[in-house]
Amino acid sequence: MTGLRLIAAGHTRALRRAVFGGDDPLDEAGRTIAGTLDIPGGGGPWTSAPSRAARETAALLGATPGIDPALADPGYGTWTGHTLDQIDPADLHTWLTDPAAAPHGGESHTQLLTRATTWLHTRTEPTLTAVAHPMIIRAVLAAALDLPATAIRRLDIAPLAVARLTRHPDGWHLHLPQSTP
Repeated sequence: MTGLRLIAAGHTRALRRAVFGGDDPLDEAGRTIAGTLDIPGGGGPWTSAPSRAARETAALLGATPGIDPALADPGYGTWTGHTLDQIDPADLHTWLTDPAAAPHGGESHTQLLTRATTWLHTRTEPTLTAVAHPMIIRAVLAAALDLPATAIRRLDIAPLAVARLTRHPDGWHLHLPQSTP
């Protein structure tokens, strides 16, 4: 693979409420904004996380993506469906500061980075566009840039953000497109 475009799925009600996990569709604003984005085609095939939000985002961008389970939203175990204020603060602190910790019984940041790294390094397409939850995009970027698992929480990826990676002999390079007013 030489080129990878990453698009974060649009807003959902759960994302706006900081709910862990779930499979909500895009909310009205998420659908409206996704429908106005100008994402040029070309660049090879499209793939999507299996989530409704990722599939809807791709469809609103005019794509019919293949579904890739490796791009699934992180597993949040017992936290699924809960908001931040419903999580034990000590457990949340542990999860945010220890990349190997998974107090919820789901995926740790280390496991998420391993999954993203495996996905990235097994791509065979010359170019690809992938749509997934912002957390997955963060993990793929960390994998591409050889960052540690602790970097996943330090990368802020907004819904509908677009990043482009290109492979060079010295590794992946990150390109952030110019935003339009």
